[in-house]
Amino acid sequence: MLKEFEKRLLSSFILIPIAFFFIIQGSVFFIFFLGLFFLATSYEWIKMTKTNVMKIFGVIFLFFSFYCAFNIREYYGLNVFLFIIVVCIFTDIGGYVFRKVFKGPKLTKISPNKTYAGVIGGFLLSLISGLVFIKYFWISESYRVNDDQLILLLYILSISLISQIGDLIISYFKRKAKLKDTGNILPGHGGLLDRIDGLIFVIPIIYVSII
Repeated sequence: MLKEFEKRLLSSFILIPIAFFFIIQGSVFFIFFLGLFFLATSYEWIKMTKTNVMKIFGVIFLFFSFYCAFNIREYYGLNVFLFIIVVCIFTDIGGYVFRKVFKGPKLTKISPNKTYAGVIGGFLLSLISGLVFIKYFWISESYRVNDDQLILLLYILSISLISQIGDLIISYFKRKAKLKDTGNILPGHGGLLDRIDGLIFVIPIIYVSII
């Protein structure tokens, strides 16, 4: 567990600052960044799926997801986009840490590593990270946060829930393909699709909801 965690931590230290650089820069830099991610995740998806219909559907969905990501970043602001990213990242971290520490009963056969403790951990850390981000890191922009605390909590939990469902969906296709990871580009993490499996579902749903 320790070696796997060290690999995940090291690759995160490398990947996250690079990703945040392109996200903060926006415009052409962000388009370039999204383009690279689109090509890499599309390649992983095509390798993982067997039928041409699913290959095409998956690539179209990924394109739409990255298109939504660009629009959220450019037209709704850095705050909104970073908020979504932070909640999804800490959902993943919470799920990983809680299932490793507390173990407990498995959630589903689709993804044998997922546990109920991991689900709770994902929700808990998503709430903490989302609220901390809004309180201490939200930069004043035209798009303001809803002042209703209940709505805000439900919004964060909804993002976390969609992220966890997205993780299960990709896990289902990995299981069908008899793969542990979608790729091996990131030590300790697997493929890029493994790392953004929740985000690619959260972003289009959020985009559709806010327009």
